[in-house]
Amino acid sequence: MSHDSDGLRDRAIETLHTIFDPEIPIDIYELGLIYEVRVVDGRDLHVVMTLTTPNCPSAQSLPAEVESKLKQLDGVGTVSVQITFEPAWDKTMMSEAALFQIGLF
Repeated sequence: MSHDSDGLRDRAIETLHTIFDPEIPIDIYELGLIYEVRVVDGRDLHVVMTLTTPNCPSAQSLPAEVESKLKQLDGVGTVSVQITFEPAWDKTMMSEAALFQIGLF
């Protein structure tokens, strides 16, 4: 059951905005790498994310950083981070702000 009485999902998204792709100076949420943030049973977080490419140099560190930072939120139980490449990431997944920041908008 998905229940988020204390704004945990919003707080999780705020936290994701503090994690930056090491190759592109944009946070992973604005970059479009986060496909889903779901609160399970009121306190557990499940994140579905991708990487810019399957052979991304940050393939180990980025998901670990997501898990580590989300675990630090008050009221969080477990955190699961699922990596997917379906659909494959491309620049159309970036926010307008991110596109503007790197000069593509």
